[in-house]
Amino acid sequence: MSDVKQLPAFNLPARVKIVEVGPRDGLQNEKAPLTAADKIELIEKLGDAGVSYIETGSFVSPKWVPQMATSSEVFQGIKRRENITYAALTPNLKGFEGAVAVQADEVAIFGAASEAFSQKNINCSIEESLQRFEPVMAAAKAAGIPVRGYVSCVLGCPYDGFIAPEKVAEVAEKLFAMGCYEISLGDTIGVGTPAGVKEMLQAVIKRVPVEKLAVHFHDTYGQALTNIYTAMQMGIAVVDSAIAGLGGCPYAKGASGNVATEEVVYLLNGLGIDSGINLEKLLEAGWFISDKIGKPPVSKVSAAYRAKQ
Repeated sequence: MSDVKQLPAFNLPARVKIVEVGPRDGLQNEKAPLTAADKIELIEKLGDAGVSYIETGSFVSPKWVPQMATSSEVFQGIKRRENITYAALTPNLKGFEGAVAVQADEVAIFGAASEAFSQKNINCSIEESLQRFEPVMAAAKAAGIPVRGYVSCVLGCPYDGFIAPEKVAEVAEKLFAMGCYEISLGDTIGVGTPAGVKEMLQAVIKRVPVEKLAVHFHDTYGQALTNIYTAMQMGIAVVDSAIAGLGGCPYAKGASGNVATEEVVYLLNGLGIDSGINLEKLLEAGWFISDKIGKPPVSKVSAAYRAKQ
């Protein structure tokens, strides 16, 4: 559907895997109550569009994240497809057991590169947070379930400000050593720029193989797409994004949502990079969930295509 001529992908991957985080990371901060049926329909539409990895829910206390209280119901209600990974966020052993009970394909754990953010987010130090994950990693290994690791605040923190690239590399290396098969590096408050992305990735790649890394950008300052392009030039071929640009961060005032999946796919299409995703069907999924939460899609790509209708 791209209206621009495809460009040769110089020093860029031939294929990029999209990790769709909208149903979990995107929706968890939305105040409009959504039913399990709404979330299931969104996941089905994303599957129809060709999305191969969907963060389907999280097993956290509904007291803290009420929007995720229906995660078990969602997992039980989806029509599973063999070519799609349905993943869950599991911050502790109880959460892991909940994910196993509904047969999540993968689980994810999350740490931070900022001490202050770790304290505000999960009430413990970075080192303590990593120690908490050890029982989860052991249980996942015993059950043969892959674990993905997240590192928050890799380019800045609302409390600590600038985050040293070496600190990011240190946390990423520890998660990788613990057994996470992939580490997603998150610009949680969206302050990063290409120079910072390059410096951060150079430090991390010295400790974790580039093929084991993913990037997760928020678009607070409108830099997400250029940051993704920079990361791809450095060998990154896995990108997290959220349908309709859903999301934010309750611990970071002013932080807007994740980069919109529609925008990432449009960029990839223009570069001739395969994602396996049908943009037209993806747009329909974004319009569906935006109508459900009563907000227009953040994505300019979405707005432009909708105006044509």
